[in-house]
Amino acid sequence: MKSTGALWIAALAMSLAGCEGYNGDKTVDRGFDAKDLSQLKAGIWVDPNGCDHWIIDDGVEGYLSQRLDRNGKPVCSGVAPPNTVVGPFKSGSTVADVI
Repeated sequence: MKSTGALWIAALAMSLAGCEGYNGDKTVDRGFDAKDLSQLKAGIWVDPNGCDHWIIDDGVEGYLSQRLDRNGKPVCSGVAPPNTVVGPFKSGSTVADVI
């Protein structure tokens, strides 16, 4: 039982290690192939309600944000069926995505 507790403590410590309080430029990918996020290609994920979300997968990190119109309302365009991703969301990175 002690080893299970030690594993949980180690897992918690490793998860908190990533919380370093970075307050720098959040428009730049700081991963293995760091670049400005504008160089990555976005796709659209349609949620179960039929609303669109921007999605980017650069192999290690991923980005997701809801598509909003100029008035701040969700965009539900019907570009694809619910629970579907369309577009080149895995493009723009040299890091291979194994999934």
